[in-house]
Amino acid sequence: MLSVPKPLLATLKGERHERRPIWLMRQAGRYLPEYRALRAERGGFLDLVNDSDAAAEVTIQPLRRFDFDAAILFSDILMVPSAMGQDLRFGAGEGPELKPALVDHALAALEAVPERLEPVYATVRKVAAQLAPTTTFLGFAGSPWTVATYMVAGHGSKDQAETRRYAYRDPKAFGEIIDAIAEVTVEYLVAQFAAGVDAVQLFDSWAGSLSPQQFEDWVIAPNAAIVAKLRARVPHATIIGFPKGAGAKLVAYATQTGVDALGLDETLDPVWANSVLPPEMPVQGNLDPLALITGGETLDRAIDRVLNAFPERPHVFNLGHGILQDTPIPHVDALVARVRR
Repeated sequence: MLSVPKPLLATLKGERHERRPIWLMRQAGRYLPEYRALRAERGGFLDLVNDSDAAAEVTIQPLRRFDFDAAILFSDILMVPSAMGQDLRFGAGEGPELKPALVDHALAALEAVPERLEPVYATVRKVAAQLAPTTTFLGFAGSPWTVATYMVAGHGSKDQAETRRYAYRDPKAFGEIIDAIAEVTVEYLVAQFAAGVDAVQLFDSWAGSLSPQQFEDWVIAPNAAIVAKLRARVPHATIIGFPKGAGAKLVAYATQTGVDALGLDETLDPVWANSVLPPEMPVQGNLDPLALITGGETLDRAIDRVLNAFPERPHVFNLGHGILQDTPIPHVDALVARVRR
């Protein structure tokens, strides 16, 4: 029996399609009224993530509204530190909190709890059983640097200064944290593929805060290790790298990590990216989420600029970062319609 082609997956593998495939980062989430209703019914964010029926429903919700080419797993990058033994909580109206913070505690003090990832694998299986044959299913994980910023500080921050200082002060201890995150991440992604995802994205949301040498040490090197080890275990693995804020360091990331495709954040000029990246490398992005909120002619011009920047390159249309919770639903409809047209 012939398999049904998945346009987005084929694009990530290097095919060019006139009809650009599209999905949006954080497309499963707070901008959707059906998500807000389900969350009010089921409890807090982690309650949803750990309820595989609810998480599968959230993953599929945006596909009922919009003509997206991919579903993105509903979960969180901090499930990995939770599995490594940190206690994770999200307070009402607050960011994540992880205890014990590794700035004050040794990595060896953590006792791994790998079963905390089982609800995620159950969600993957439930979603994979429901998707249309042409829809690509994307899993994901946080890249080691970004995950480490939360594990070390015990919370999020605007500039990751506490973790950057720790990495300068004790690069050996910090390297052990990075290596441990990478090892768990490989196992996590192998299990996601086994459960049914078609491709995965590595989110390095805080890569832009690093100096060039730290970027080499804590972004390029660990992501290259993850890619190599994952491919050794899952030879068909398709991997998107997303080093947000990398700027000119993006070229080194593209050529040295081994990822199949590259996510571009909204701060990058797509014309520049097209001119400096390896010619055949697929890219994804990079509409500014605020242009989507603005809508109208501003949105139309921004969409066209992204589309026109990649006349020959395999391209997946996406935002430059996650969709914001106050995004009007009609603007998403308009976005999809214009990309399709």
